[in-house]
Amino acid sequence: MAEVEAVPTFGTELKDGFKPANAWVANGIAWLDDIQSFYRERSAIEKEHSAKLNALAKKYFEKKNKKSASLSVGDTPAMTPGSLENASLTIWTTHLTTLESLADEHEKYGNELIQKVADPLKHYASRFEELRKRHVEYATKLEAERESSYADLRKTKTKYDAACQEVESKRKKTESAFDKAKAQSHYQQQLHEMNNVKNTYLIAINVTNKQKEKYYHEYVPELLDSLQDLSEFRTMKLNMLWTTAANLETAMLRQSTSLVENVAQEISRNQPHLDSMMYIQHNMGPWQEPPDKIFEPSPVWHDDDLMVTDEPAKIFLRNVLNKSKGQLGDLRREVDKKRREIDGVKRIKQRIRDGTENKDEVLVVSQIFSMQEDLHQVDRKRLTAEVETSTITSAVGDVTLGAKNHNFKSQTFKIPTNCDLCGERIWGLSAKGFDCRDCGYTCHNKCEMKVPAECPGELSKEERKKYKSERQSAAGALLKPPTNPPEHVAELPDLTRSNTMNSLSSGYAASANRSISGSTVSPRAAVEEAQAPPEPSGPRPPVKKSRLVAPPPAAYISELPGSSVSSSVPKKAEKKGKMLYGFEANGDGEVSVPEGREVVILEPDDGSGWIKVRAGYKEGLVPATYLEIYPEPIVPQDTGSSSINNRPSSVYSNSGSSINTTGPVKKKGPAVAPRRGAKKLKYVVALYDYTAQSDAEHSMTEGERFVLIKDDPGDGWAEVEKGGATKSVPASYVQIATD
Repeated sequence: MAEVEAVPTFGTELKDGFKPANAWVANGIAWLDDIQSFYRERSAIEKEHSAKLNALAKKYFEKKNKKSASLSVGDTPAMTPGSLENASLTIWTTHLTTLESLADEHEKYGNELIQKVADPLKHYASRFEELRKRHVEYATKLEAERESSYADLRKTKTKYDAACQEVESKRKKTESAFDKAKAQSHYQQQLHEMNNVKNTYLIAINVTNKQKEKYYHEYVPELLDSLQDLSEFRTMKLNMLWTTAANLETAMLRQSTSLVENVAQEISRNQPHLDSMMYIQHNMGPWQEPPDKIFEPSPVWHDDDLMVTDEPAKIFLRNVLNKSKGQLGDLRREVDKKRREIDGVKRIKQRIRDGTENKDEVLVVSQIFSMQEDLHQVDRKRLTAEVETSTITSAVGDVTLGAKNHNFKSQTFKIPTNCDLCGERIWGLSAKGFDCRDCGYTCHNKCEMKVPAECPGELSKEERKKYKSERQSAAGALLKPPTNPPEHVAELPDLTRSNTMNSLSSGYAASANRSISGSTVSPRAAVEEAQAPPEPSGPRPPVKKSRLVAPPPAAYISELPGSSVSSSVPKKAEKKGKMLYGFEANGDGEVSVPEGREVVILEPDDGSGWIKVRAGYKEGLVPATYLEIYPEPIVPQDTGSSSINNRPSSVYSNSGSSINTTGPVKKKGPAVAPRRGAKKLKYVVALYDYTAQSDAEHSMTEGERFVLIKDDPGDGWAEVEKGGATKSVPASYVQIATD
């Protein structure tokens, strides 16, 4: 076994190195002050941390107490909860209590750092400094003794030199002395004295050397070794106090870890369903399902809750049942498919919670919600189809058996086409009707469910034309007015134009119900679902009727104050008109005129879109499109004749009027009046021949010119004027004239 080398010491290695060694030891002792200051500051931080933890726990204890009831049993529990808290709140209380305990541990640790580490460090630092100073004092004493020995040696040497000088002086005197014997005797005595001094000097040299040897080889090394021991003793005490500090912190952390582990154990007891159970227990109350909806008869038509099963109703029910049955199978399969997909994603969510699959559970739950929304929409359709099927079947049986359903396809009609069921025109740009791929039956969207399931099957072109003609004749018969009043209508006086004041204008003329033949039927404009071919693509404009104007009797009016209608002086006829819409003046030269006011035309439209009129005593400009111009009256030569016989015939106005089935509606003028001088009249040229289908349309021949009144607003029709009449034509049949 190898021998352990001797540990080097200050005495054997440093020799006369006390001063630097002393300075090094002094630095080590002074360093203890820094260490104890560190632990004092650490103690202050721990106490501050403890205070903050306590304040945090107190703050959230107060918040918990305020929300305890609502978090446990809700805002409006059916049963008073008392002082109970749900499981999650109990765990939260444990968290806050643990936080307070952790604060106490930090407080305790801070106090122990002062008592067991910082204060002992201060004590040891002062004791070590005292010992170091004792070493310095002893070293100073040894050095003084050494210097004293050197001083004594120097004195002895001085005495020896003086004795030698005295001997030499005696010798010289013997040579010149009178009494040589006496001089020689004095010389010998002095010589003996010099020898004694020499011996004393030699002895002093040996003593001084021996003391020097003792000083450098024994006294100083021993002092250095003692100084080394003091430094090492300081390190031992420092290690001891560091160990104490580490043990204190370990004890604090161990206790804190124990507290946190206790919280973790409590958390594992908090089963998610416990909160739900407590909420359920405190919120269970009486509940009654809302009653089912029942049939409520109309206040104007008393009826029962039995389904109508006459033949027209059966046709409708058959079509509904056929559609529902056709969709039901696909909907059921789609519902089953979506449910299986949701179940698969739910299994993924469970694996995530079990820790066997690493995915984002929030994304998975969001996916489940999205899939459930899709399932909900499809399941609603399935349920609707099932209830429709069961309801119709229970009422009339399975009426789809033996039915010959049309093979309908959604269609956009490019040429004017009538519905084979109701006989009216199909209007609209995009898919506003259906046609059967087999027999060519055409109908509105609204009429699809009313078409009988009597498809003859696939037909040739000639057979289609034949069947089409028969269906159109049958549908057209529906549009003819009845010859006798319905049974439920009492007899009323016959009202025709032959016995009514056909010369008087009516404010409701534009809103009267009219058909193509002029008889009163359901207005085409009131049917919103009606379709139009793309060329023309929008709903046809309503039928325009001439406005009949009857001037007041001559006995009650006069042209100007002081004048009389019965005057024998013939007057120049004034051209007049009537405001179709109210107009508010917006600039110089314009005049405000209310709706329905009769005005005198002073200057006709010069192409700018404005007409100068006189309303009462005011004159000014109004938009031409706001005005209905009467034809120039014929001035009677016989002033005694009645003015009723001179009533003007009606003409079409310059603006269209829509059919209104619900009674008179206040008209609304164009959104923006034309600006005076902004533009001249525009003309259009017919590209193709076109035959008018109603009184509201112009017939055209290729190349014919019209004045453009209103361009296509998006319904496929444009308003043009010719011969004083403004009517509609297909917008795709005309183009703007370039010349």
